[in-house]
Amino acid sequence: MMEENEQQSQPSLTNDGKTFSLHMVTWNVATAEPPDDVTSLLHLNSPKSQDLYVIGLQEVYSRPLRFMSDMLVDDPWTHLFMSTLAPRRYLKVSSIRMQGLLLLFFSKLEHVPFIRDIQTTYTRTGIFGYWGNKGGVSIRLSFYGHMLCFLNCHLAAYLKYATERVDEFKHILDMQTFDCKKAPRILDHRLVFWFGDLNFRIQDHDMHFVHSCINNQTYDLLWSKDQV
Repeated sequence: MMEENEQQSQPSLTNDGKTFSLHMVTWNVATAEPPDDVTSLLHLNSPKSQDLYVIGLQEVYSRPLRFMSDMLVDDPWTHLFMSTLAPRRYLKVSSIRMQGLLLLFFSKLEHVPFIRDIQTTYTRTGIFGYWGNKGGVSIRLSFYGHMLCFLNCHLAAYLKYATERVDEFKHILDMQTFDCKKAPRILDHRLVFWFGDLNFRIQDHDMHFVHSCINNQTYDLLWSKDQV
């Protein structure tokens, strides 16, 4: 089962008339241990297999002792996704971890020779930029010549900190650079996938009203109170 704050999307890419599918996951795991099975999460029983998987997690358990051990060997979440996807001929091409933020990029083996210029970076925004419990981690690469950037972030929590969230977004955008002449900054890429736990809220409405609007598809009643 998916949690309420877990989201998936399946955008597609094209090259010389061929379409590539991309399955993305963003999930605040709230320090929980990995489940036994992620088949449903990754849609592995779908008739058509995906070309790429990009998985962004927030609040991965990162107490000092555990975090140090995760630096020496793959953390339990990475191990779970690798052990699930490797038998289906997917390779973990790149990953980056900053405390509780984890970003993984998997590709079908047949595409690996066409993935180049892989770089990763991170930006801390917690405690005035000194602590990595909040911030963003990114992977950028060339896929069949297309410049792609994937950024997983976790911004400031609580309803009243909307301005801080916007400032953190801008800070990540300004600070992250890459050693690549064609795309040295995030917005220089052909496609940017920015996702994660952005923490923006709907103001002035309780959960009952919000759920009612969602169930009735009366989203227009929520737009004016959406912090985004």
